[in-house]
Amino acid sequence: MPEAYHYVRFRWWNRLELDKVSNELTPNYEVKMLARPGEEHEIALLKDERSELVVKSDTIMAHLSPIRAVMSQKKPMPLTPKDLELRKKVLELYPRDRPTPFPWEFSTEPKFEVAKKK
Repeated sequence: MPEAYHYVRFRWWNRLELDKVSNELTPNYEVKMLARPGEEHEIALLKDERSELVVKSDTIMAHLSPIRAVMSQKKPMPLTPKDLELRKKVLELYPRDRPTPFPWEFSTEPKFEVAKKK
């Protein structure tokens, strides 16, 4: 069995509308909005990027921010069809495998197993 699934994806030019995505995913997944407020007079590069959706499927969890998605598992398990649907949706929403258009820091998807149909 491979290691627990962990994969990071990015958007480069336009931010994701988390409210819209939350409405799309809510019928099929457990979705929770996390807000991490900052201070009024703080200086931070990405302070507007703190909101995050946590989407739970059968074995994977996706943390979706306006510019980055992190899909992960707590324990290594085969991905279920529901997990594969979530993975496909995240790959569509976050089409990039690195944080910038420059050729640095590639994120490679790990190998994973798919659960056998019963």
